[in-house]
Amino acid sequence: MTRAKRVAFGLTLAVFAASWIAPRWPLEQAMHSSLTVVGLLWLWRHERRWPLRPVHFVLVCAFIVAHCVGARWLYSQVPYDAWLQAAFGWSPTATFGWQRNHYDRLIHLMYGICLTPAAWHWLRQRWPRLAPGHAFAIATMLIMCTSLVYEWLEWGIALAMSPEAAESYNGQQGDPWDAHADMLLATLGALLVWPFARAERKEASA
Repeated sequence: MTRAKRVAFGLTLAVFAASWIAPRWPLEQAMHSSLTVVGLLWLWRHERRWPLRPVHFVLVCAFIVAHCVGARWLYSQVPYDAWLQAAFGWSPTATFGWQRNHYDRLIHLMYGICLTPAAWHWLRQRWPRLAPGHAFAIATMLIMCTSLVYEWLEWGIALAMSPEAAESYNGQQGDPWDAHADMLLATLGALLVWPFARAERKEASA
C-alpha cells in the first residue's frame, strides 16, 4: 500500500473510531456501521490482490467516511445545515426551501460517484480484453444492483422493527419514494463519472 493510501485508510479508521465516541443511538448506529466494517475489510483485502489507483482508493475512503458520519446521526439527523451556517453563514435548507434532511440523498449520490471508478478499474484489471465502454456499463449496473439489494436489506430490517424504530433506522422522513430516489441518485452518480473515466483512460494510454 502506498503512502497516500495508508494515510487515507488511517484517516478513515480514525473517523470510524471517533464516530463511536459517546454514541447517541448505539443500536441503530451499530446496524449502519456493520456495513462500514464490511467495507473496510473488503478494501483491505481487495487492495492486496487488485491494487486500486490512488485516486480510486481515496474516493472509496471518502465514501466510507461520509457513511460513518451518517451512521452516527442516523442520516436523517446529520446537522449539516447547522455546520454550514456556523462555517459560512449559509443555510442550504433556507436557500432551497428543503422540507427534509438530504444527507442520505448525498450519500447515495456519492455511492455512485465514489465507487464506480474503482469497479470500472477492477473490471479492466480482471478482464483486460473488456472494452472500456462495456466495463463502465457493467460497473454502472453493479452500482444499480447493489443499490437495489441495499434497499431490500433496509426493507427486511424494517419489517423486524417497530414502526418508530424502522423510521429512525431507514430515515425515510415520510417519503414513500425514498428508496426509488436513492437508487436513482446512485445511478446518476455512476453516470456522472463516465467523462472522467474516459479522460483517465486516454491519459493512461498516452
